[in-house]
Amino acid sequence: MYVPGEAPNAVALLFFAVAVQAASGLPMLAARRGLAGFQKLAAFLMAAGSIAGVAGSLLALYTPVDQTLTIDWGLPFGPAAAGVDPLSAVFLVAMFTVTGCAAVYSVSYWPAARHPRTIRRLTVFTGLLSASLCTVVMARDGILFLLAWEIMALSAYFTLVTEDDKPEVREAGTLYLITAHFGTLALFALFSLLGGPGGTYAFPAAGSLPADTALAAGIFAVALFGFGLKAGMMPLHVWLPSAHANAPSHISAILSGVVLKTGIYGLMRVLSFYSDVPVWWGCVVLALGAVSGVIGVAFAIGQHDLKRLLAYHSIENIGIILMGIGVALVGQSAGNTAMMALGMAGALLHVVNHAVFKALLFLGAGSVIHASGTREIDLMGGVMRRMPWSSAAFLVGAAAICGLPPLNGFVSELLVYLGFFSAIGSSNDIAGVTPALAAPALALVGGLAVACFVKVYGVVFLGTPRSPEHTPAHESPRAMLAPMGVLAGVCILIGFAPWLFSSALDNAVSSWNPLPAAGGARVGELAPLVWVSVLGVGLALLVGVVAYTLSRRTAGLPHAVSRTWGCGYARPAPRMQYTASSFAEMLVRAFRGFLRPETHRPVVEGAFPDASSFSSHVPETVLERLYIPFLDYLYVKSAPVRRLQHGQLNIYIFYTLFTLVVLMVLTME
Repeated sequence: MYVPGEAPNAVALLFFAVAVQAASGLPMLAARRGLAGFQKLAAFLMAAGSIAGVAGSLLALYTPVDQTLTIDWGLPFGPAAAGVDPLSAVFLVAMFTVTGCAAVYSVSYWPAARHPRTIRRLTVFTGLLSASLCTVVMARDGILFLLAWEIMALSAYFTLVTEDDKPEVREAGTLYLITAHFGTLALFALFSLLGGPGGTYAFPAAGSLPADTALAAGIFAVALFGFGLKAGMMPLHVWLPSAHANAPSHISAILSGVVLKTGIYGLMRVLSFYSDVPVWWGCVVLALGAVSGVIGVAFAIGQHDLKRLLAYHSIENIGIILMGIGVALVGQSAGNTAMMALGMAGALLHVVNHAVFKALLFLGAGSVIHASGTREIDLMGGVMRRMPWSSAAFLVGAAAICGLPPLNGFVSELLVYLGFFSAIGSSNDIAGVTPALAAPALALVGGLAVACFVKVYGVVFLGTPRSPEHTPAHESPRAMLAPMGVLAGVCILIGFAPWLFSSALDNAVSSWNPLPAAGGARVGELAPLVWVSVLGVGLALLVGVVAYTLSRRTAGLPHAVSRTWGCGYARPAPRMQYTASSFAEMLVRAFRGFLRPETHRPVVEGAFPDASSFSSHVPETVLERLYIPFLDYLYVKSAPVRRLQHGQLNIYIFYTLFTLVVLMVLTME
């Protein structure tokens, strides 16, 4: 039954959207011919579900009423509960927007005519992935949450390994599946601890649990591990770079844009259960966010694979979101409602912003890869001349992810900065110092992000083509350009008119914790969002006037076409341009203690030396030099234990019986 509220249609719209998206690919399973038509039907249903879902999410976001539907499904764990509140609605807006755009994009990017072997599986599991993502966010009890979480994990796996004939794709899928199930095991422990002796798995009300107990500290640690694995928090990020790089580009957009956010949502939801959190909770989250942000962007700078580079920027932006959450938690422990409101509002807005501009960047990268046939940055060049619309869309996403005004990334990072600065003078203890000290880390992240995307845009889109066989011949089809245009439009809308979303952010923050609203801390009053709009419009007008003036003055001048300055060479060649390695070499060297770059220098010997070349590589340092050596050591040391696995079913049944008897004895009163 519905809990009485002012806007019951929001839940109806959301359940309709989830059902439509879950069923979008099912007709293709029975199809024997006409796969292209069924693919377009699936994309239409995904888009229709997304429109309904965004409408329902906005209705719930601007109408702060907790709406819940309870279903008695006959399981011994109690009834299933699903609903929506403003906190859930923020994530649902991002999920429906990204999945709808990705589905439309896939019609031309992954056409059924060219991929008859994989199109059924990819279409079906894309719909299930989208539906399970939304169900995770709408779940109001631990059992439904875990059920939807596991469906999401498996659906993401089957979309990730679409090209399972490639060894690197299978390896990426295996690594993802292993880490996903480690995270799920942690969540089993989490909800078991939350259920407690009473055995109820319904989510507690906001602020209803004490945080000053050992049980609460254990739940916080388990939640940080389990949800941190899914979010890609450093150093639990090891599955993320290879998964994002090897999935189809529209799936990479979903993985980066919204799948990672389920980890953020789960962490936010669990933290909302507690009141009077200790200050060390906020400091831990803040420190992990700073590490993820700085090291994530440093790894991105050293990448040569376009999609792997974008994957590391997802770790960076997860770090920014965690910094916002950390500020909010420190503010909660210090009783500073302004810190709480600004930090959590910045984190929530960055959830939406990152989903939008990262999906835009992955779709833009997919367009370039679709046309050039390679992900290697050093094989590209001069793409802007042949793909102007894709280049413009990628430029919008690049400026947004760097936090440059007047786009959306600037607004959310500004809120986090204001949360940092609101801590100054609020107290003389760690709560007044730690957030302010995190501001330079966020500034460093922004500066490194600018350097990284100057490298990407300069090498890929500017200059001259480096490889004739990887030179794009034409612009992408409209079905690929239209979703990028929608996402770019959202980046511009939020950047130019952030004041439109201040009340929605207030509602979402109040849904997480009612203290800021009770204390009168509202985002529209704490942050100069109207002035941000004014300055953004003024900046855009200034750029427009300067461009118009220059075009008028140069219109009558003679134009000559020639090569760019060749540094004194009579016949400059494409290989004389900057490469990704040469551009980033200084910054990679500055972070070599973390990145551990590997270089292979040419050997020049004799009067007539053989042909040689220089190459550099930044390895997956945490995975290759920490996790894998530890697992190899563990494998060797666990040899005696592995003898218990001998394939005899009757012995396995005895193990199970013995374990049950021991557990019954231990739990007897």
